[in-house]
Amino acid sequence: MSPRLRNQIRQRADFRCEYCHFPETVTELRFQVDHVLAEKHGGQAVLSNLSWACFRCNSHKGPNMAGLDEDTGKMARLFHPREDVWTQHFRWSGSRLVGKTSVGRATVAVLGINRLDVVLLRRSLMAEGIRF
Repeated sequence: MSPRLRNQIRQRADFRCEYCHFPETVTELRFQVDHVLAEKHGGQAVLSNLSWACFRCNSHKGPNMAGLDEDTGKMARLFHPREDVWTQHFRWSGSRLVGKTSVGRATVAVLGINRLDVVLLRRSLMAEGIRF
């Protein structure tokens, strides 16, 4: 991937994970370009199918396209950063990310966004004034 394309993706994401909104500037773990639709499912390495993801979200997401909505017990597609509006699917409750829709809830679950260690880290960063 060209450095120019990678930088376009980073800037479009405002240098934060497009799934959990973790800011790239406060971690030593390198952020990654995520294929929203994985290559193994026919996704291409084009700007419209690429997102900026923190290491944790990208490793949990892998090639997954769906997950279980714990409220309904039904499968739901995952959040698509190029097609969905983040605020329609998620909201913050302190340092926990809450899924407002089946898409949001499935994404939070599959990506492990509210693992205890991550929630505690976000709480500390929020107390320091870091925006999510």
